[in-house]
Amino acid sequence: MLWIPYTVLGFAGALFLYRLLRGPSVPDRVFALDGVLVTVMSGILVGAADRATTVALIAVLLVALVGFVATAALARYVERRGA
Repeated sequence: MLWIPYTVLGFAGALFLYRLLRGPSVPDRVFALDGVLVTVMSGILVGAADRATTVALIAVLLVALVGFVATAALARYVERRGA
C-alpha cells in the first residue's frame, strides 16, 4: 500500500519539474524549486517511516538546509534583478 504516497509524490514532483523548466518567470521557477525539494524531503521521510529508521532524518535536514540557502540566494537575485 506504500505505492500511493510514492505515486502522489511522483506526480507532484513531475508537475513541479514542469513548472521549473517552463515557468514564465524567475519567481515561478524559485517556487517550483522549493516544491521539488519538499517532494524530495517527503519521499525520503516516507521511506524512513516504511523502514522505521531515523538515519534518513539527517538526509532530510541536509536537503532542507540546501533548499533554504538556494531559496535565499535566488530570492536575493530576483530582488536585485527586479523581476
